[in-house]
Amino acid sequence: MKTITAVLLLALIYPSIAISQISLEKVIKKTEKKVEKRVEKKIDKGIDKGLDAAEDGIEEGVKSENKTKSESKNTQSKPSDSTTETPATSPTDAPQEPQKPELVWNKYDFVPGTEIIFEDDFLGESNGEFPSRWDITKGVVEIVNWGGENVVWFKKTNTNGPDAIMPYLKNRAEDYLPEEFTIELDVYFHSDYNLNRNYSIFLYDSKNQMKILSPSKPIRITYNQITYDLNGDIYTGHESLKPKEGWRHVAISFNKRALKCYLDDMRLVNIPNIEFNPTGLMISSHNVSGTGKPFVKNIRVAKGAVPLYDKLLTDGKFVTTGIKFDVAKASIKPESMGTINYVVKMMQDHPELKFSVEGHTDSDGDDAANQKLSEARAKAVMEKMIELGIAKDRLKSKGHGESKPMLGNESAEGKAQNRRVEFVKF
Repeated sequence: MKTITAVLLLALIYPSIAISQISLEKVIKKTEKKVEKRVEKKIDKGIDKGLDAAEDGIEEGVKSENKTKSESKNTQSKPSDSTTETPATSPTDAPQEPQKPELVWNKYDFVPGTEIIFEDDFLGESNGEFPSRWDITKGVVEIVNWGGENVVWFKKTNTNGPDAIMPYLKNRAEDYLPEEFTIELDVYFHSDYNLNRNYSIFLYDSKNQMKILSPSKPIRITYNQITYDLNGDIYTGHESLKPKEGWRHVAISFNKRALKCYLDDMRLVNIPNIEFNPTGLMISSHNVSGTGKPFVKNIRVAKGAVPLYDKLLTDGKFVTTGIKFDVAKASIKPESMGTINYVVKMMQDHPELKFSVEGHTDSDGDDAANQKLSEARAKAVMEKMIELGIAKDRLKSKGHGESKPMLGNESAEGKAQNRRVEFVKF
């Protein structure tokens, strides 16, 4: 085979030379050597190319690995830039479920009164005006928009005056606070301590109740403390925290002679006997320089009622306005936990009880939307109680929308009374 190949190559290479003139054997050998060298050269060239490509691939891989390590190192050592794009999620990554907000006030024991005496959320007020349902001793107080909602700003007031506002009630000259009552409001504190001012709650009306006036020291609230001075005896409670931006919920409970004060989920003051008859309400903030930003909102005064369990025994149900929700939503506000905890404890103490949790709304908005909202709110309360340990078969939920009002919807108090949750025994 090798000889035949050589002959053919000779015919191609030397077409003009007669093979007979040359020693055929010599030519064949020479040709074979040439062919072998050419083939070896081609093979070597091909191998070199292959090795070059392999080396290039290795170098690129090393460079890429070094680059990745460098980028990783830089990412760990440098602070993140909010404008940096987030790496794309791998198609194989499972989508993350959004985290639900947690209600953390599980030990909160404040239960508000069930009959609302006065309620103001400042909706519909004009920016820059004095709040229309209030009276004032002196000072400068205005409605402003803060965080997208109307709030009261104590623009320039001195609590030592006191420069204060009070509800403009028809019976404001009388003792309108019953033997059992609760007061609630939200107060704002800033992370910048220079903007913060303390708030004061007076349990009388120094402008309208002169004939029955029996002044006492105010309840004073700072960003982490509530203090009450009772005839020189200072009752105070505080949390160890620094000022932080945001609203804090203040709650006061009075029962014949006992006073309790809460800041968010903490009970900070508990006085068994204040030896003083509360007759009215005034609210103020110490901002004499006018440079602070003290704001309040969502003020409610309610009358204490017969204990809920006693009400259940006589009526087969009880009504509460103490479970509150965000506007037009079914998300439960944290301050509602006092009432929810109360009902949960009642069911734990009386395992025979089963409740239908029934939601009601005021008449604002569309009928169908209110029906749907009341159903969602009742279900949210039921689910929270199940989460706290009540068996599912002891609860069910139902919504009535605006179809069963307790009072007329013409006043803020009437609307607040109609926004309620009922626990009906079944």
